[in-house]
Amino acid sequence: MKIVVMEPLAVGEGYLEQCFSDVVKAGNELVIYDTKTTDAEEQKRRAAEADVLVIANTPLSGEVIEACERLKYLAVAFTGVDHVDIEACRRKGVAVSNAAGYSTNGVTELVFGLAEALYRYLIACDSRVRNGGTKDGLQGRELFGKTFGVVGTGAIGKRVAQIALAFGCKVLAYNRSIKPELEAMGVKYVELPELMKESDIVSVHVPSNADTKKLINAEMIGLMKKTAILINTARGPVVDNDALANALTEGRIAGAGIDVFDMEPPIPESYKLLSAPNTVLTPHVAFATDEAMEIRAQITADNVRHWMNNDQINKIV
Repeated sequence: MKIVVMEPLAVGEGYLEQCFSDVVKAGNELVIYDTKTTDAEEQKRRAAEADVLVIANTPLSGEVIEACERLKYLAVAFTGVDHVDIEACRRKGVAVSNAAGYSTNGVTELVFGLAEALYRYLIACDSRVRNGGTKDGLQGRELFGKTFGVVGTGAIGKRVAQIALAFGCKVLAYNRSIKPELEAMGVKYVELPELMKESDIVSVHVPSNADTKKLINAEMIGLMKKTAILINTARGPVVDNDALANALTEGRIAGAGIDVFDMEPPIPESYKLLSAPNTVLTPHVAFATDEAMEIRAQITADNVRHWMNNDQINKIV
């Protein structure tokens, strides 16, 4: 079989080849592209003879999928798959797996980095020092003793809840199902409106789908405390970012740390969050650590290996 890695996976080519070494030794061909492309015709050219296609977060349209005559399996080296036309994969009979879990630690750590940046005015502090200023007006707040709301307690949300507890926070959680192990640690599951109303920090950790689009909408944001902050390291469409920008501009909430938007960066100058006060914005980097990229490559190669052995894991389709 021919395995085509359509875009760089942020590890050295040698490392990726090592991950796939046993697959290649079994007689399969591995082709690795070192550039990204969103051009449909170029994607078709690269994938034309692929039996197995590997992508990260570059969009893959139904047009490209339908053009891949030999394609049988798509390994998405990413947690979310909303950038892939999954219905086209179903129509064509293409199996799909994701790389769930590779970035749990990286995303979790950025959540607390964003929270601390907001609570301790880290960007303003850096600017003050560089411009001959003082600490006046930069008295911050502590995480200890605050109520930390976790929206979604999958792998990442669960880890966030655990670390919030370690900071000395009271943790509230909202999820479709209750995790008894978190309850045993002291996490209290509540409905979303109560979480939004009671939390000092709200951190979002749900996937992007029809059920979660604008889950955190104007009504939910309107329930938040004036002193509360919102962190989103999940997916952009889960939060109504226009409503969030309005709440920040009007001083109805205290701040926001946002890593994901309604589109991938670069963000247009007209995007409301760019001019909203008390924000720390990062360009979708929560998942991007050296360690996570290596784990992602390992999981992706393992997905391909299992599928070839008729034992698909991390199954989406």
